Amino acid sequence: MLKIIVASLLLWASAASAVTLEQLQQRFASQPIIRADFVQTRTISGMAQPLVSHGNLLIAQQQGLWWHQSTPFVMTLLLDDKRMVQTLNNQPPQVITSDSNPQMFQFNHLLRALFQADEKVLKENFTLDFQDKGNQRWTLGLTPKAAPLNMIFNRIDLAGSEFLERIDLDDKQGDKTHIQLSNTRIKPPQLSDEERTRFAGP
Repeated sequence: MLKIIVASLLLWASAASAVTLEQLQQRFASQPIIRADFVQTRTISGMAQPLVSHGNLLIAQQQGLWWHQSTPFVMTLLLDDKRMVQTLNNQPPQVITSDSNPQMFQFNHLLRALFQADEKVLKENFTLDFQDKGNQRWTLGLTPKAAPLNMIFNRIDLAGSEFLERIDLDDKQGDKTHIQLSNTRIKPPQLSDEERTRFAGP
C-alpha cells in the first residue's frame, strides 16, 4: 500500500508545466483537485510476468487521496490525515487509523510535505536530479536519503510536461513499478456531490 500511496500523492508534486522546483511549488497552490486515469505495471522479483492493473484516482487537497483499481480486480483505497480505508472486491472495508498505526501516518505527513513540492523538505529527504528537457518537458529523479523512504525505495523517477505522465519506483526488494497517467483533469476545481461521497467512508 505504501507504494501506491507514494505513487499517487507524488502527482501533486509534479502536476506542472514548470521547469524549476520553485515553479512546481507555485503551481501546486493552484491545483486543489487532480483527476487522472492510470495503468500500473509491477515487475516483481521472481515472477515471470508483470502484474498490470488499470484504474483512476482523485486527489483533493482538503480531503485526501481516492485510488480506484478496476482491473484485474476491484480495489479502492482512501487515505486522509486520520485513516486509511481499503476495500477489496466489495468486501467489508479494512480501516487503519493514526492511533493504531502511527508510523504509517508519520510517513503520510512526510508525503504531504513532498506533494506540496516543498523544496526545503525535498532537499532534506532526497538527492534531487531535476532536468528541463525543453518544450515544457521535465524529469525529476528522487534518491531518498532519510527514513522511512530510504528503507523502501532506491529511487523514484518522475517525468511529464503540463502534467505528470510517468512514475517509476525502484524499491529495496528488487521490484519495479511503472505507472502511466493519462486523461489528467484539474477542472472543475471543486468536488462534485458524487466525488464527496467517495471521501465519506466508514
